[in-house]
Amino acid sequence: MTITAVTHVAASAPGKLFLLGEYAVLEGAPALLFAVDRRVTVTVTPSHDDRWHLSTPGLDVAALTLEADGSIPASFDARTRERLQVFDAVRSEVRATRALSITIDSTPFFAAGHKLGLGSSAAVATALTAALSVAAGRSPSREDIRILATAAHRSAQRGAGSGGDVASSSYGGLIGYVRDTAPTSLVWPHELEIMAVVTGTGSSTTSLVGTVREYAAREPAQYRADIAQLAKLAHQAADAVLSTEDFLGLAADYFDALVVLDEHADAGIVSQHHRRLHELAADLGGVFKTSGAGGGDVGLVFAKRGESAARLGAAFAQVGAEAVPLSFGAHGVTITPGTTTGIHRMRDGSTS
Repeated sequence: MTITAVTHVAASAPGKLFLLGEYAVLEGAPALLFAVDRRVTVTVTPSHDDRWHLSTPGLDVAALTLEADGSIPASFDARTRERLQVFDAVRSEVRATRALSITIDSTPFFAAGHKLGLGSSAAVATALTAALSVAAGRSPSREDIRILATAAHRSAQRGAGSGGDVASSSYGGLIGYVRDTAPTSLVWPHELEIMAVVTGTGSSTTSLVGTVREYAAREPAQYRADIAQLAKLAHQAADAVLSTEDFLGLAADYFDALVVLDEHADAGIVSQHHRRLHELAADLGGVFKTSGAGGGDVGLVFAKRGESAARLGAAFAQVGAEAVPLSFGAHGVTITPGTTTGIHRMRDGSTS
């Protein structure tokens, strides 16, 4: 059902964590991702004048007045323009025309002033794509949103992203994802617990991936060998989630393969702190691995549910790797229109 005369739209999208498949997913291997309950919220209302207006809590950017077509004024400083790259890419991709007032709130994705590494920019791209699409009178499916938001997010990241984070934000839950395809829903084993822990003060995905790309250009044969090992392991992920023991073993092997890639690329994916956390988890019957691009973003601890997980949580807290309170399996993008000519329903049948 197509919507017209929308006067208010609110959309939200969850963050994500890569469980397996990092870096290999960029070369076509599958990845495993979980949506988490930190959400970006976007609200859209008609502008009170002929200019676009933008407020971005979480990005430390003051309320802004944009051009009549929503583009970023040339007078804005470089730092502000960089922070608005995702907004500008989505606006261009969705091709919204009438002037709007927009608020993008990503504050749940930060702690103590630092980015946690939960995919805030992908969640922004997803929620904003949904909100602008509905405000323009369209009725997008989750797949429509994923495709548009992926194109915009990739443009903002100068082509660096796999699209897995946008797929997770669009569909929610636990997904298996292959680059530029619709994800598949998977079921997480009840007896396996996940804990996200702080390992630093945030990292730049674009910078880390760029360094790995430089390594690929410098030593293509060694890079292909490293990615082949990661891909071999990533292809086992969908089956491994059927067994707690299999998944723990696979997660440990994947971390080891990431260490090898990082040693060759000298990118900073795996730090000495990460290695110590990995050893600590192994001593207590669990597995620690980096998540996503790695660096200073959050890491993951996997353990059998119960006493083992509790011991790991206490031990990690003692070494300064505090758990981030998260729930896994959050629902995907949601849209709540205000005054319209009808009630919005996504084309894939899900209400919002």
